[in-house]
Amino acid sequence: MGFRIFLCLFFSVFISYAAPTQAPILPQSPTIPTVDLTLSAPSEPGDLVTTLNIVIILTLLALAPSLVLMATSFARILIIFSFLRTAMGTQQSPPTQLLVSFALILTMFIMEPVAREGYEKGIKPYIAKEIPYDEAFILAAQPFKDFMIRNTRPKDLALFYRIRGLENPQSVNDVPLTIVLPAFIISEMKTAFQIGFLLYLPFLVIDMVISSILMAMGMMMLPPTMISLPFKLLIFILVDGFNLLTMNLVASFK
Repeated sequence: MGFRIFLCLFFSVFISYAAPTQAPILPQSPTIPTVDLTLSAPSEPGDLVTTLNIVIILTLLALAPSLVLMATSFARILIIFSFLRTAMGTQQSPPTQLLVSFALILTMFIMEPVAREGYEKGIKPYIAKEIPYDEAFILAAQPFKDFMIRNTRPKDLALFYRIRGLENPQSVNDVPLTIVLPAFIISEMKTAFQIGFLLYLPFLVIDMVISSILMAMGMMMLPPTMISLPFKLLIFILVDGFNLLTMNLVASFK
């Protein structure tokens, strides 16, 4: 019995030494992809034109929101609403985000006929491949240009003509868009400040009346704005201020 156990142990040790040893399997290192950022010169003139077109399109997309807002009724509406909030003394009510959203909605309402005309004259024929893109841009921008000229003072147009040293145009169609846009912005800011001044007057009268009453009663330490604010809100609600202001704002654009 002991001899059999000895043989079993002997053969097990012999087999373990005689068996070939396998190398341990190591995990393979992951391969990292490489990115080639080299810029090569265009081989043909057409490649350069394509690259420049892409750069111009990306630049216009980055500047499009500012250009669209400055070429529409957005600036005037937003400035007037800001004056209204300051004149009422309501601090941050309505919030700035709400005022901007309301100004955008009114801008879409006012500019809808202009945008539709630009689409019908310029974008739609270009999609149908009836006109090239340069002509489509001119036709699509013409309604916006007419809108800006109608709401721009001749004095502001003459200002930028004098700055450029150009001769007076023979007709409205001869006025370039690069002069119409800055002149329109100046006119919009002046018009907005004029309307804001008119909005300030009734609220200023309320503040003066409340302040005089408090001084006559000897309440020097009580802030007049704390008493005048409820009266301002009450009068603005009674006259339906937002309805009147919105109606006159829309009617102020020619």
